[in-house]
Amino acid sequence: MTKTVPRPRRANALPSAGKIVKRFSAPGVQYTMITMGKVTRFALMVTPLSRGPVHIQLGEALRSLRVVLDTQPEKMHVTVQTVFLKDACDQTLCEQILAARYMDEPPVTTFVHQPPCSGAALAIEVWATGGKAVYVEWPSPNVLQVSMGNVTWTHTGGITPRNTTGNVYEQSLDLFRQLKQRLKQAGVPMENLIRTWLYLGSITGPEGDLERYMELNRARTDSYKGVRFGRKHAMAITGQAVYPASTGIGMCGTGIAMSATAIATDRKDVFLLPLENPQQTPVYEYEKVYSPESPKFVRAMAEAIGDYLVIWISGTASIVHSKTVHVGDPGKQADQTLTNIELLISHRNFTRSGVQGVRATLQDLAKLRVYVKRPQDYPVIRKVVEKRCGKSVPVIYVVADVCRSDLLVEMEGLAFVKRSANRQ
Repeated sequence: MTKTVPRPRRANALPSAGKIVKRFSAPGVQYTMITMGKVTRFALMVTPLSRGPVHIQLGEALRSLRVVLDTQPEKMHVTVQTVFLKDACDQTLCEQILAARYMDEPPVTTFVHQPPCSGAALAIEVWATGGKAVYVEWPSPNVLQVSMGNVTWTHTGGITPRNTTGNVYEQSLDLFRQLKQRLKQAGVPMENLIRTWLYLGSITGPEGDLERYMELNRARTDSYKGVRFGRKHAMAITGQAVYPASTGIGMCGTGIAMSATAIATDRKDVFLLPLENPQQTPVYEYEKVYSPESPKFVRAMAEAIGDYLVIWISGTASIVHSKTVHVGDPGKQADQTLTNIELLISHRNFTRSGVQGVRATLQDLAKLRVYVKRPQDYPVIRKVVEKRCGKSVPVIYVVADVCRSDLLVEMEGLAFVKRSANRQ
């Protein structure tokens, strides 16, 4: 019997001048196509519809990807993928299947033990890039560089401690040492780092007299000492702290994993802009009650490439100033989290930061990850997300603990927007 694959359905195209994202859906996959000049990017959120063995579900996910990517006019390179697993024991089999699928051009892959809220054995976030101006190379295992228009992105992932018998501080230090070494092998200094993801098992669990996340923050602080982030790039503003955007989130078990992205360019029309939410205290200025060494990241990092902006939104939660709000109410926490993201990327906040002509909204999100602490809260949180963002934004919902015991949900995203011609 010949299986007919339904054509992808376009959803909510956004035709105005500043909008460069178009959203689509197909069975088992939601995705965004981002057009930036001669370069096309895809953000795909894939969740299998079947509930068979993990290899069946992964096979379905890969077929869904092929339906989208193999029909594009330009070759699409799968560059980065994050695999969210229900059962960590499935990782080895998934690694083997993915290695066979991407034998010649392996994407950077990170496995995270965070069960999809849908009940599937896995879900995959995939990034793909294509265009005549795109060049891809692999400096070392699980390190990939994408060059386009004299801008080079370096992606790395799947970083785990080489010695798992040490404490959280020691293991976290090892992650950052490995990250620095991988970037160096690719010819990229640590100063070029713009985005990190840190996955920590039992994130609020005890570690000596502190919590495990606090010890991770101590290791991050020590690893960043002497690093002048953004030093090799033009900055939209000066006089404020500059760190990468970041997510520090829990996962099942007690392991630690990391992935990261850096950028290198000599173009004069490329600049970085660290963003802070005016209604939130910068996390690097948090009081010691939250962590003796504050988390060292910015709320978002915007990168301008000519007339286009890429906005990396850090892990965001229901926090106003530095305090958790709406304690015990997952719906209100989800709503506040989206309000925080909306304020962060708003026209007013960009103008406040010295950049004109940027009108980013929740509708400019290419994708959204939603980390749900309690599985029973998934329906109400999803309802809020769909009300605020619409049903067409590609989203993956996973079960994951958050860095504070009173936080029930955390979100992160990536937005793309084109600056308006009238920048007054």
